[in-house]
Amino acid sequence: MSILSTIAGGLTGAATGFLEGGPAGAVAGGLNGIVNNGNSPSGLNNINSSSDPTLPIQQGMDEAYEFQNLALEGEEMQHQVNMQEQSQQFNDVEDEKTEQMREMNTLREVAMKQREADDKILKEFIKTAGGE
Repeated sequence: MSILSTIAGGLTGAATGFLEGGPAGAVAGGLNGIVNNGNSPSGLNNINSSSDPTLPIQQGMDEAYEFQNLALEGEEMQHQVNMQEQSQQFNDVEDEKTEQMREMNTLREVAMKQREADDKILKEFIKTAGGE
């Protein structure tokens, strides 16, 4: 291991570390490059997407998150349906109540007209009974 290869490994590691982690990554990458001649700490190639052992775990977590999100959307949809049904029931009750009030007002008006008619009949009766 020559001094030039150690320096080159340090510079390569620093450049790679800087690109991946900024100034702190450059320091760590440079030290790693000096110690390991630009290789990863174990001397193996860098981990990539096909050899990343955390990738299946991450995919599983993403899948679980999506299922949870789907379940929440289902709950929200059911809540909206329930609210719509409750609103419709309320409107139906209010419509029925309004119709009953209309009927009561009509009956009240009929009763008032009947009283007026009864009053007229009574006045006529009193006139005829009094000899007028």
